[in-house]
Amino acid sequence: MRADDAPPIPAALNAVLLVTAMGAGALCLWTASHAEALWVRLVAAGVFSFVNNTVFSLLHEATHGVLHPSRRINDGLGRLAATFFPTSYTLQRAFHLTHHRYNRTAREQFDYLHPGDHRFLKYAQWYVILTGFYWLFVPLGALVFALAPGLLRRLRGPGTRYGEQTGADAYLGRLEDAPGAAIRVEVLGMVAVQAVLAYALDLTLVGWALCYAAFAVKWSSLQYADHAWSPLDVREGAWDLKVAAPVRWVFLNYHHHRAHHRHPQVPWLYLGRYVDDGAERPSFLRVWLSMWRGPRPFPEQLK
Repeated sequence: MRADDAPPIPAALNAVLLVTAMGAGALCLWTASHAEALWVRLVAAGVFSFVNNTVFSLLHEATHGVLHPSRRINDGLGRLAATFFPTSYTLQRAFHLTHHRYNRTAREQFDYLHPGDHRFLKYAQWYVILTGFYWLFVPLGALVFALAPGLLRRLRGPGTRYGEQTGADAYLGRLEDAPGAAIRVEVLGMVAVQAVLAYALDLTLVGWALCYAAFAVKWSSLQYADHAWSPLDVREGAWDLKVAAPVRWVFLNYHHHRAHHRHPQVPWLYLGRYVDDGAERPSFLRVWLSMWRGPRPFPEQLK
């Protein structure tokens, strides 16, 4: 499908959703910091884990240029959404488009153990994703790049088994020509927004951490559940996962991930039209539970 044939971008709806989700997220952060009852704080963190995924889904739209028809507004709203992750919009776009380029290639087969793989490293990376610690690498990586870009470049490990197995070679390789000045400005913006939220809402560290820990687990687990053990094909290597409709709405159809990889220029609102109901569609819960058993040996028939 050509970009000219894609459905129209729901620009006004996207803007309203972004403002609403960010406002709801701020309310959750305040509640988790100030409510007296622990159960209320936990509920606030749980709600935050959903609404901040709405913000992330809109950030994802921006990385593909389908958040708003105007490139300037699209990127501006993307930078705003990125501050709630928090991360650099430019880094997120570079890494996400790299994912589309290498999806299910040898650089992105974290679900399989290949001969010669470092077994401990494979399992460590897998459970870092499942438990949400993967999220930490995103804001911390943005900070490190802004303060000491050479450090991340040295972690790339080009041409090594480590670099290929973890995907560091492909992803950190994008930093070679990354616009450092723009990224540093965006990182400063993300720190400023988080600082303003903390000051204006009188957030506590515990309340903030509860919300972002809940978000980290929910966001991180989905980032590979929609690919785990899917076909080893750049475009077809994803699942259109079955999930409760209200959850799919909050995630802005992010679970329609095969449809997205087939048609990345289609806005979230219309992805349901491109879901192949004749193809296998596992439930998110089934894939997620199976992931806890760890990476599998690479199937003989695929060698």
